[in-house]
Amino acid sequence: MREILRVDMSTLQVTREPLPEKWARYGGRALTSAIVYSEVPAGADPLGPENKLVIAPGLLGGTSAPNGGRLSVGAKSPLTGGIKEANSGGTAAHALGKMGIAAIIIEGAPADKTALYALRLFPDGTVDVVRRHDLAGLGAYETVAVAKGIEASEHRMSDKSSFLVIGPSGEMKMKSAGIAVTDPLGHPNRYAGRGGLGAVMGSKGLKLIAIFEEGLKPKQHADKDAFIAAVRKFSGALTTHAVTSQALPTFGTNVLANIINEAGGYPTRNFSSGQFEGVDGISGETMREITVERGGNVKHGCHTGCVIQCSRYYVDEDGHYMTKGPEYESAWSLGANCGIDDMDMVAKLDRKCGEIGIDTIEAGVMLGVYMASGEIAFGDGEAALKALDEIGRGTELGKVLGDGAEATGVKFGVKNIPVVKHQGLPAYDPRPIQGIGVTYATSTMGADHTAGYTITSNVLAVGGTVDPLKPEGQAALSQGLQIATAMLDAMGLCIFVAFAVLDMPEALEAIHEMAAAHTGDDWDVDALMQLGKETLAYERIFNEHAGFTAADDRLPAFFLEEKLPPHDVVFTVTDEELDSVYSFVPEVAEQLGIE
Repeated sequence: MREILRVDMSTLQVTREPLPEKWARYGGRALTSAIVYSEVPAGADPLGPENKLVIAPGLLGGTSAPNGGRLSVGAKSPLTGGIKEANSGGTAAHALGKMGIAAIIIEGAPADKTALYALRLFPDGTVDVVRRHDLAGLGAYETVAVAKGIEASEHRMSDKSSFLVIGPSGEMKMKSAGIAVTDPLGHPNRYAGRGGLGAVMGSKGLKLIAIFEEGLKPKQHADKDAFIAAVRKFSGALTTHAVTSQALPTFGTNVLANIINEAGGYPTRNFSSGQFEGVDGISGETMREITVERGGNVKHGCHTGCVIQCSRYYVDEDGHYMTKGPEYESAWSLGANCGIDDMDMVAKLDRKCGEIGIDTIEAGVMLGVYMASGEIAFGDGEAALKALDEIGRGTELGKVLGDGAEATGVKFGVKNIPVVKHQGLPAYDPRPIQGIGVTYATSTMGADHTAGYTITSNVLAVGGTVDPLKPEGQAALSQGLQIATAMLDAMGLCIFVAFAVLDMPEALEAIHEMAAAHTGDDWDVDALMQLGKETLAYERIFNEHAGFTAADDRLPAFFLEEKLPPHDVVFTVTDEELDSVYSFVPEVAEQLGIE
């Protein structure tokens, strides 16, 4: 029996309740979005007591499903003003799954606005909320170190506990604040970063969630033998496909830097060009060379049970841990988008973002906008570090920068601000990669590449090919991928399994076979896609109630008007095609009985 753990921060009371039968097939993003839709008024202040922070493992969380340990965090977003699910690796999802917790709902807010608390979950089922003013103002790494009673410099913290923490940006309720989740070695470097959910956690007076899992056993399956067979089938696909078995493990997600740069879609200096002349300095290949030379870790999973292992640790010249090997998005946002071609500087900026607790994508897009204003120069890494320090200190300037790219652009009069639904665009320019532009424009989450990763067919020839420079077929491609991605998020599966799923029919079969064997319910491909559609229906209708219209499903005008070198193209997918992406929602909403 899966349960909901409800934490009222107004009274510091914790209660348990069974997961409603109507949501029995939901996990991860499906569950966070259904709860936010059902329990949070669409007009609520995102930083007020009516908003709720929902934390949920996927349906396969707590099992041995390969790459099934992703965590969903949901709420009404302070950044976008709409619904938000931020997705993270780390060890928390499996720990919650083993405890039988389908979701934690954190609601209300302390009457004392200065109060700071830790929520603690123990293996015997005990849960408490304790005051922790000693953690006030601490960065994410120091917070975890103090909470565990050890020095921050110690490499191996523990693999028997999981932590979710916010940095000072979350305490100060900045709109780019994220929630750090500890990885298998205890480093708080996996982020539920997008949409400002760290600010929501801060508004609840919550600095830390500690999940102690010593002695917990994996969840039981309805049919153990069938589950094991499906796991082997799925793992076989992931360890066979060229992207998930070779490219990602060898070079990490940043293997894409040279690929996207060559395709002319690598946003450079605030989206003013599609190619960066300094890409080699921040590429996945260069990162690997530096890491190997310095004796760093070049391959591991960001969460327990990962068979792809595209994560790595970046180390300094003395071989000491600095940060996670900056992911493709982070290396781009803090590198090319800022005109910075020094991998060490990118790593310093990544670590600084991690300490103060802000989303690296939003931070890099903000810095690009700030540089475009002329306040600091493109390529000036030291000035970028100082700007991030302003955020950590909460200065007047820091509060503007900490609220993200749009707030910064408005403050400093920048013409081209690359945001959709107030959220910064990730590392693919939508002009030469038109499909991702459809996803950016229409996603319920604001600009979000993971919502419908059309790079698969637009650039990598995975799951077929769709010409990235032409509008034809882009809306349908994005729609299908948005539905499939919502399903993967609900299952708790890493988005990178999609490479194998799109090319290998047995990989998709294995997902519904794992779900059926684990739950005892009937699952097939149609059921998987229905799960994705239902998730998106909750999100789309919540946003409509919050005041979103078709006008919000559009890219900034400069993407339609200013040609991007080297292809000299603009975004040409029509408004009618954009409006078709969610054409399935009315029918699904009627099936769910929601409106």
